[in-house]
Amino acid sequence: MLETVLLIISVLIIAVVLLQGNKASDGGQIISGGNEVLFQNMKERGFELFISRLTLILGFAFFIISLILFLK
Repeated sequence: MLETVLLIISVLIIAVVLLQGNKASDGGQIISGGNEVLFQNMKERGFELFISRLTLILGFAFFIISLILFLK
């Protein structure tokens, strides 16, 4: 039962991470010298905030279920 839930959460984590915005381009600006955008305080809003929180919740659930299965 828990193995099935873990599998579903794994697939959902993959899908949610793929839905997230591309933040890697900001990290690439460190090398090119355009790092003024990197340290700006930009808040996530709307859909980005929902996806970010969903990723956190799914990751936490994945960790807890994996720990339970390991200790079983």
